[in-house]
Amino acid sequence: MNKKLDVMMIFEGTYPYNGGGVSTWAHLLCDKVKNANYTLYSVNANYEEKPKFKLSKSVQKVIQLPMWSPLETSELEISEKKYYKIVSKKVKDDDAAITAVFVPIFEKLLQLIFTDNANVNEIDDTVYEMWRFFQKHDYKKTMKSLAVWNSFKTNSSQIIANDQHYQATLNDFTVAMRWLYRFLMPISIQVPKMDVTHISLSGFPVLPALILKYQYGTPIIATEHGVFIRERLIAINSSEFSFFLKNFLIKFSECITKLAYHKTDVILSVNKFNIAWEMQYGANPDKINVIYNGIDHSLFVPAEKPAQLKNTPTVVAAARIFELKDILTMIRSCAVVAKEIPNVKYLIYGDNNAVPEYTKTCNALIKELKIEKNFIFAGHHNNPQQLYCEGDISILTSISEGFPYTVIESMSCGIPVVATDVGGVTEALNEDCGMICKPKDHEGIGQSVIKLLKDSELRKKMGVAARERVIAHFTIDKFIRNYEVAYEFTAQAAVSEAPNYSNSLLKSAMNK
Repeated sequence: MNKKLDVMMIFEGTYPYNGGGVSTWAHLLCDKVKNANYTLYSVNANYEEKPKFKLSKSVQKVIQLPMWSPLETSELEISEKKYYKIVSKKVKDDDAAITAVFVPIFEKLLQLIFTDNANVNEIDDTVYEMWRFFQKHDYKKTMKSLAVWNSFKTNSSQIIANDQHYQATLNDFTVAMRWLYRFLMPISIQVPKMDVTHISLSGFPVLPALILKYQYGTPIIATEHGVFIRERLIAINSSEFSFFLKNFLIKFSECITKLAYHKTDVILSVNKFNIAWEMQYGANPDKINVIYNGIDHSLFVPAEKPAQLKNTPTVVAAARIFELKDILTMIRSCAVVAKEIPNVKYLIYGDNNAVPEYTKTCNALIKELKIEKNFIFAGHHNNPQQLYCEGDISILTSISEGFPYTVIESMSCGIPVVATDVGGVTEALNEDCGMICKPKDHEGIGQSVIKLLKDSELRKKMGVAARERVIAHFTIDKFIRNYEVAYEFTAQAAVSEAPNYSNSLLKSAMNK
């Protein structure tokens, strides 16, 4: 293909308005891929004024959906649509159509959500019918109608009536309906025609991609970082929601995950660990391939430790401060190390405001353990390629990961890593390059840090091996080329008379 492909990349809470591994991955693609122009579709909690990244020239447009904004979608898109058309559409909507046409579709969705092992073809048909309805009818008026609310209460009550495990309050019903309203919003928003859609997780971001698939047959590529449904299960089960709300959100998320794997044409996992989860939720193994993340090893290079830290045993981390990074375990490991190495310093670079309540909990633990001088939230680092060289080692204590950039960036800088055994960490980091620990084991993590800080020869040996491993397996050139091949392969297969997205064919194309 000579013409650049039009690719819509869809994100949830990441690029281009927030940092993190997914955003690093996306920014590299937008900046380096030569055969695609990008439209970014960013689903955020609230409206974001300005991207955090300087966008590449390949980014043609950014569509933003602030899912929890008080404004409805059509009001936020007012610059692209004539106001009178929006008003006219609302006036034409009649309650009879909502009751007669939409409510039966809505009730089918509820049944599927509450059904164990719901048929994915039925989920697909139901979402398709909802999308068709919203082609002609206003989303807000429909979803907030009395008919839909009454249907939700009645059907939910009937479905749970025979289950003695839990009761649902009126507040539970209200919260669950609010979730439905917000999470399903994308199916009411028209998106521009594309050659390929590329979703960054196999969850709710599939909805905008489905619109293009329903309307134009546009193929979908999914890149699986941390497995959406796994991380959703962790978050929901650790929440304080009622049993009804936990059950509802888990089942709703599982339905969407199954639909995503069913409708996606190519699944490009960032590690092999994810594959078992993908297949458990219905992904066809013949769709799955692995493309490891890659970095610029000529940018992330070994360097001298800053003079002010030379005599200080230093542990560095690059991490957003939120639950999945398990900063609490990192803090506790610091307390273990400080007992044996009193002048140790942990420097944690990353967004402190991602989850303010979690940051508050972290600060309280630091104070409780009396390690205020040892554990420092250092905020944003202007030169991430220099960040790792401030430390003698780097650390990652996550309870869920895809294929973390922080690990391979540190390795490329010749800095050994202490990391938890989650996701694809051990596919990047082997025993020659660092130390692997059990998640949440602050004592084990702390002892690994102590061992490396006290043994300079071991650190040096691991640092050399770490950089060699990155150069051999995780360079940016290989990473970018594989995505260029995947885009072209997927687009060409879509326009053929008998589309074939077999991963064996894709792998063959990558190896040419």
